[in-house]
Amino acid sequence: MGRCGRGAGAHGDRPARGATGNRSAPNVRWEQMSRHVLRRAIAAVLTVAATAAFTACSAPAKPGPVTYYLALGDSLSRGVQPDVAGDSVETSQGYPDLVYAQLHRDHPALKLVQLGCPGETTQTMIHGGICRYPGGSQLAAAVGFLRAHRGHIFLVTIDIGANDLQDCGSQQSLATLASCVGQAAESASRLATILAGVRAAAGPGVRIVGMSYYLPELAEWRDGEPGHAVAQVSERLAAVYNGLLDGAYTRAGVAVANVFGAFDTADFGDPMTVPGIGTLPRNVALICEWTWECTPPPRGPNQHANPAGYRVIADAILKTAGLR
Repeated sequence: MGRCGRGAGAHGDRPARGATGNRSAPNVRWEQMSRHVLRRAIAAVLTVAATAAFTACSAPAKPGPVTYYLALGDSLSRGVQPDVAGDSVETSQGYPDLVYAQLHRDHPALKLVQLGCPGETTQTMIHGGICRYPGGSQLAAAVGFLRAHRGHIFLVTIDIGANDLQDCGSQQSLATLASCVGQAAESASRLATILAGVRAAAGPGVRIVGMSYYLPELAEWRDGEPGHAVAQVSERLAAVYNGLLDGAYTRAGVAVANVFGAFDTADFGDPMTVPGIGTLPRNVALICEWTWECTPPPRGPNQHANPAGYRVIADAILKTAGLR
């Protein structure tokens, strides 16, 4: 069998000499003509062979078997952002879209499947109630998909739990914030149930990546001393909650993308200047730069990440998955 590169060798370019002896002039001319015809025939055959070899070498490789990237979670998994009227809408700029675009370059047969549901909580992910799914819930739909495509799952990502404590962070009451610790523990317990179902359906060798959360409530810092207090207490609660989520992921054998850290959520130092707003602690400044939380109406304030923020999340996931 041939190899791509150099074509056939020179052997056979010259016809073998005939038997020795006297040859008449007509026979010599006939032999010369025969040699000329033979050389042209050989050249034509070599040209065809070389063209076929070049075509085979330059043709793009056929994609391998179809594999899937399954994205699960809440509104972040659907790339939700506010439109010009201030309505939160799904976009193609979410972190799953960015992760997929990066992976698809080297895995052309990879397909993205998004089952996330804006507003989803750990409770509704298990039991349903917000988005419609085969089987009644996002978890049931995910388990069904993973079982149906077992052996063809390249990556699963999941973010869930932020909406469980939504009321905690949105109220400027320190007593309310403190009472949310018990709710955080219950959410982490439900997350463990979700992960157990996903892992069992996907199989032990499938790469699954969860994530911690950034903290939109840091934007309250801009409201003076009361806002400072709310931001600081919210950060402590978020650290506890993300720690509980991390523990659930780790016990399930799921890697955790440190989005909490990528947003420098705990860093109230290292002041940064945000155009149009002023100088803020680093964590507050990054919330203003990477989400719509500090954007004036009608588009803001909105807790969802902007394109830059979704890129930060995508990079953290790719790094954690060892795929960047």
